[in-house]
Amino acid sequence: MPEEITEKIASFPFKAIGYVRTSSRYRYEATRQASFSGVPAFIEWAKDEPRYALAAKDLAGFDRIWVIFCFHLNWDHWNPMVRPPVSPDGKKYSLFATRSPHRPNPIGLSCVELLSVEENGLSLRNCDILDGTPVLDIKPYIPEADAFPDSAAGWHDRIRDEGYKVTFTELFLEKSRFLASLCSLDVENFCRVQLKFSPLDASRKRVKHAGEGEYSIGCRTWRALFLVREEEKTVLVTDLFSNYTEAELEKSAPDKYGDKAFHRAFLAAFPSA
Repeated sequence: MPEEITEKIASFPFKAIGYVRTSSRYRYEATRQASFSGVPAFIEWAKDEPRYALAAKDLAGFDRIWVIFCFHLNWDHWNPMVRPPVSPDGKKYSLFATRSPHRPNPIGLSCVELLSVEENGLSLRNCDILDGTPVLDIKPYIPEADAFPDSAAGWHDRIRDEGYKVTFTELFLEKSRFLASLCSLDVENFCRVQLKFSPLDASRKRVKHAGEGEYSIGCRTWRALFLVREEEKTVLVTDLFSNYTEAELEKSAPDKYGDKAFHRAFLAAFPSA
């Protein structure tokens, strides 16, 4: 198409080829990059086009793929200057020099591990994309074309913060894994993501002071208790609680998020929680 014609096109229609199915549903559950995630996912092909399975069959044998998707929760705004979650000096940087999910066109790009190619979609590991996300395209990851480890990375090269080491007590792990078996909510991974960098940043996280050096962080309708040791740069996650009151868990109480049955089962298993 001649250049003078393409420059007059104001918008380009896309249709989803599939949708991501995973346990991560909310923006605060997304990791900064897929390589930091421990979350499995599945890309389910859209049912209006039977050729997608054939179009993907030769992805078998690739360890990684590029997923191009739509930030379907981020249509509201974007800013030309943004503050990344981790920066060398806490400053704002220009949007196009960051990977902020709030962009003029809500297009995301993620390199994820491919586990298997199925008839109805793709099984993934270490995925940073949220449940229900529309997928626009899939491309294979080719190491010699896509990896340039010695490339300069601008302001990002000045980052010296390797983050906090996040560990867990046996009590927390017992509770979080029980909860995961109930409703597939991975609070353990949530804490790894949210507490690795700036764990006490209440402007970005639902963090509250809990007294005597303890803090809590909200994950949906749950709260995790944790300790921060600044001198050692460690975070110890100690316990997990329901964030509902006893009155809110009465059978007659409204259930806005449809999760109170999970809380009741959790409290039956851990009465002191």
